Amino acid sequence: MPHGPGTRRWATETGDGPSTRIRSPPRSMTPEAAVAGFLRHVSIERGLSANTIAAYRRDLASYVEFLVEAGISEMSAVSTSDVAAFSQRLRTGERALSTSSVGRMLSSVRGLHRFLVDDRVLDADAAAEVKPPKLGLRLPKAITVDQMSTLLRATEGEEPVALRDRALLELLYATGARISEAVGLDVDDVDDMEDSGVIRVRGKGGKQRIVPVGSFARTAIVEYLVRVRPLWAARGPSTPALFLGPRGARMSRQSAWLAIQAVAERAELAAHVSPHTFRHSFATHLLAGGADVRVVQELLGHSSVATTQLYTLVTVDALRDVYIGAHPRAR
Repeated sequence: MPHGPGTRRWATETGDGPSTRIRSPPRSMTPEAAVAGFLRHVSIERGLSANTIAAYRRDLASYVEFLVEAGISEMSAVSTSDVAAFSQRLRTGERALSTSSVGRMLSSVRGLHRFLVDDRVLDADAAAEVKPPKLGLRLPKAITVDQMSTLLRATEGEEPVALRDRALLELLYATGARISEAVGLDVDDVDDMEDSGVIRVRGKGGKQRIVPVGSFARTAIVEYLVRVRPLWAARGPSTPALFLGPRGARMSRQSAWLAIQAVAERAELAAHVSPHTFRHSFATHLLAGGADVRVVQELLGHSSVATTQLYTLVTVDALRDVYIGAHPRAR
């Protein structure tokens, strides 16, 4: 049966267990049911990543808790003042959050209310007038090319873990991949890397992009594939994962983070190094080398060029610093 914008599959509980039927969405809905419907929407219809859905779930759990404490049992009873009160609690309550965290949670709440209006569960959007706090411009933090070289040299070694970590870090810097994208790679994604010079990266929302890989990263990945991965794969369950742990399972984001911290300590860099440092440095160094911002946007998998343009501000700042330090009449 086809269903338009005002009709959706809503799960209902019966005495015999859960069942699903198609009906017009209810005019009256509890906060818990509204959140469950929204999470199904972003998971199935919008195809958002598991991490994004988990963030929505955490944020909206706090919102539901607030509504229940306020005695609100139906979403139709939520007013703009209620959403504003929730925002105020986030900013000034006993567990006051940072501006960025408040903005993220309000974005989740606003998304929930927009969904309910679009789905004709509610007539009015109570969250539309409650604006997230303005964030200060936070420029991406990159390290210099020399610092990156020092960091990558600290991965040198013949031990299996060192070979794997070298392959991982070289790939992060060579491609600008997010850490979740890197540990999510399968062997098939790099199968024709030596011939084509590119790999397939799956980004947010399952979007796939093709990214070139430089010679240093290709060499490190091949060495890891030949000397380490077969031994570790034999110890664990069959998995297509590219990066494994010593027991043969797919490497986790937490394990990758710990590996990066260990390498950074050996490199003795004064700068803070995180998984995103590689992504920021990748973009900044490309732009400083003359790459077009649209090309960098494509390589990073940004949906909007505005996000990528933040990196141009970083390179302009670097140019300004050099100019002020070098030009005799700059100051």
